[in-house]
Amino acid sequence: MNKLFFKKGVNRLYIRGNLFKFVLQESKSNIMIAKSYFIFFLSALLFLSSCSTKKKVLTSGSRSSSGSVLTDASSARGKTFSGSRLDNYASLLNVNTKKLNPQLYSFIDDWMGIPHRMGGQTKSGVDCSGFVNLLYIEVYKGNLPRTSRDMEGIVKRKKPEKLEEGDLVFFSFGKKGIDHVGVYLHNNKFVHVSTRKGVIISDLTDSWYAKTFVDAGSPKI
Repeated sequence: MNKLFFKKGVNRLYIRGNLFKFVLQESKSNIMIAKSYFIFFLSALLFLSSCSTKKKVLTSGSRSSSGSVLTDASSARGKTFSGSRLDNYASLLNVNTKKLNPQLYSFIDDWMGIPHRMGGQTKSGVDCSGFVNLLYIEVYKGNLPRTSRDMEGIVKRKKPEKLEEGDLVFFSFGKKGIDHVGVYLHNNKFVHVSTRKGVIISDLTDSWYAKTFVDAGSPKI
């Protein structure tokens, strides 16, 4: 009797132990499932909130995957807009969309926010003259000299008020003459590669660019 009772007791303990393990495993499994549902729910919520508005803000921050226009122009601070990408550029430049060259702004949009890299000509990094060279090859089917200083040597000079979309604007940030170039757009705005912010749209009349502006004109290509 004692042996039988002992065996039954052992069996009961064994069953209870296995049952405890099963319950513990089930609890862990349920916790993992709950975590998965929570992560999925949070991701879905973030996605929906990011797609809940069509408004985009002009910003001088990093490149946005939504295709926001990057600018450090003082006239655009806090400005919001909605519409197609071309309409957004027209809004920033304060012109009718029909005045814009779609191919030019498609190129700019594709490079917007790409970081500065001295000597670079790829989307991992590009310098000011490299960007202008690539733009002219793609948009205007023309070749320019590699450096900003040499580019300035082949332009037909213009006064700032006579500039047109696609003209070149030159700056001297140091003491050795021209060392920066950008492409004029409309209403004093130009696109260039900032050493700090990458490909961005700026304003010739803002203080930093106004005091470093040197020359401008149409390239002879």
